Amino acid sequence: MRRAIHAEWTKLRTLPSTGWLLAGTVLAIVAASLVGILSTDTRHCPTPAECFEDTVKLSLGGIRLGQIVVVVLAVLAVSGEYATGTMRQTLIAGPRRLTVLAAKAVVVAAAVAGAGTLGVLGSLVAGRLILPGNGFTEADGYPPPSLADGPTLRAAGGSVGYLVLVALLALGAALVIRDTAGTITAVFVLLFVAPIAGLVVTDPEWRELLDRFTPMTAGLSVQSTVGLDSLPIGPLGGLGVLAAYSAAALVAGSALFAVRDQ
Repeated sequence: MRRAIHAEWTKLRTLPSTGWLLAGTVLAIVAASLVGILSTDTRHCPTPAECFEDTVKLSLGGIRLGQIVVVVLAVLAVSGEYATGTMRQTLIAGPRRLTVLAAKAVVVAAAVAGAGTLGVLGSLVAGRLILPGNGFTEADGYPPPSLADGPTLRAAGGSVGYLVLVALLALGAALVIRDTAGTITAVFVLLFVAPIAGLVVTDPEWRELLDRFTPMTAGLSVQSTVGLDSLPIGPLGGLGVLAAYSAAALVAGSALFAVRDQ
């Protein structure tokens, strides 16, 4: 297994796109979070205390954009080998296909976790520095985001976990579809179309079902630190929904990977 992981890491890090995509993940998360932080203040509220803003979730808003880059990275880790024909050499060097798949998943997950951690930390620092100037002061009930706070730590760690699960979902989908454009499109539809559909569904019961069982909406509930009783699904339960999607994609992908020709 160690040799397989080393081989997969060597392949991933030597791809010209990998460094750019990992850097793009960090930049996308921090930049999008900054936009949300800078555009939100207390002027539209009767009083600052009555804004009821979840400043931690606001600070981590860039995860929605960062996941787009993560999907591309994870898909290319598989589909790129099929496109160039190097998957044949990979399987000659390591004929145990499930070991190859496990190593690929470990390497992609580790790379995404590293980039995601940097993006999350940068976003929390931005929120801590900027939000008090926008009226979200500790005196009005908005303590600056800190990893020493349990809910903030859970939201930060959960955001990194969310990105890793999205990467594994994309990895499994790439094994099923094996086409770069087709896989990216399919994953984006799964992540983004269902939440958009929820905006046009008027029935509250159906909207709640969509919020509870679509991967992005459910998974990002892990970022919430206030008003948890009003959420359609709890933070860890929502992350579990995304984990189920990722597991299903990996199981389907591994089953097909084991029986298909290169």
